[in-house]
Amino acid sequence: MAFHNKMELRFKAKSENEAFARVAVASFVSQLDPDLEQLTDIKTVVSEAVTNAIIHGYEENEAGWVFLSTEINDNEVTIIIRDEGQGIKDIEQARQPLFTTKPEMERSGMGFTIMENFMDHVEVSSEEGKGTTVKLVKKLTTNPNQALCN
Repeated sequence: MAFHNKMELRFKAKSENEAFARVAVASFVSQLDPDLEQLTDIKTVVSEAVTNAIIHGYEENEAGWVFLSTEINDNEVTIIIRDEGQGIKDIEQARQPLFTTKPEMERSGMGFTIMENFMDHVEVSSEEGKGTTVKLVKKLTTNPNQALCN
């Protein structure tokens, strides 16, 4: 039997909301009974993507929103994190390890690299002045005895 579920959130682009986003996604995905490593990977990539949306999407003290959706299709999790901020000038350059546009904030430039290492698929689209969307996909190995449709 196919299993499908989806949730959507919108929150202010404030750094204190990064932990909320991470916990919300982890709680939602926990219905698949992922192992600790899978759950940690998901929490890490959500932290990276949301932090990028907040730090790079909007200028400091600029009002803005971060949009987050998580969809489960059987054992595949798709997470989409979107902002309506300034966008990315060069996506390929931004995806290079150690590249950062905010060295003064001691950013490591490893966000996209971490996302790519922990997820099965990472897709980034952006338009200058209109925002960025990051789509993250991961297939989970779940407990085969778990009844998904309680």
